[in-house]
Amino acid sequence: MARPVIFGEVLFDVFPDGEIVMGGAPLNVAWHLKGFGINPLLVSRLGSDDNGQSVLDKMTHWGLDVSGIQRDEIHPTGRVEISLKNGQPEFSILPEQAYDYIDTVQARAAVEGQDIAMLYHGSLAVRNPVSLAALNELKAVCNGSIFVDINLREPWWNHHDVDALITSAHWLKLNDAELIELSNNPGSDLNLLAEDYVCSSKLKHLVLTLGDKGACLFEHGNILKGDPVPAKNILDTVGAGDAFSSVIILGALMGWSSEVTMPRALAFASLLCTIRGATIPDPEKYKALLKSWGG
Repeated sequence: MARPVIFGEVLFDVFPDGEIVMGGAPLNVAWHLKGFGINPLLVSRLGSDDNGQSVLDKMTHWGLDVSGIQRDEIHPTGRVEISLKNGQPEFSILPEQAYDYIDTVQARAAVEGQDIAMLYHGSLAVRNPVSLAALNELKAVCNGSIFVDINLREPWWNHHDVDALITSAHWLKLNDAELIELSNNPGSDLNLLAEDYVCSSKLKHLVLTLGDKGACLFEHGNILKGDPVPAKNILDTVGAGDAFSSVIILGALMGWSSEVTMPRALAFASLLCTIRGATIPDPEKYKALLKSWGG
């Protein structure tokens, strides 16, 4: 059966109180997809350290395929230091992490013979040319669609490199601030800006997240607005965007209509905000959601 390949960073989020939580957008997306019954292949690189072994142990316990995980004897497992400002997370992303050195040969071997339904990646993991080369190799053998999830984290991006990533995307997800940053006409109405960006970038699907205002999907010349789902007892918002992405991907893999997928994605992102960290360790929560969705 065709499966999604998820490429990019695995790291630990370090919170202000010293708590360390496993994360990284690609890992979060792969984790959620597995919870929803999909069998993703995560291609990443971990240090040969205790944090790296902890990730492998958690992935194995969750039932995730670890055959695409590389180990690095030189560089450590990724870390991000998180601070909260007005309830919103701010990230300090460390350089020279294991995920910056994803090996091309090992990445290609991991997907050998796989029927790839979709290739998901972000923009952070390709800040280093080593990992970028590995991603380009996977793109060359990908027979499915490409989903690009933009995260503009200073100082780890530039227009040229991000524009190059978007050129090959079938699906693009970004937030309103990132759309304005990447556009050549930031003074336009947001909807017009998105429509122009879809045309200029030749995108099939643009997913635009709007924070507490919900999200929009631009595709086939149409705009689908998704209303926000209020969350009760918000604990933190780290990983909410990844939760949203995972259900957008799930809907694409399952053949759901956009009108069905959008509210489900927003509801799952809202649920994630009531949980510390970016993954849910309880499989029953995923089963309950699938049951409520008729799956």
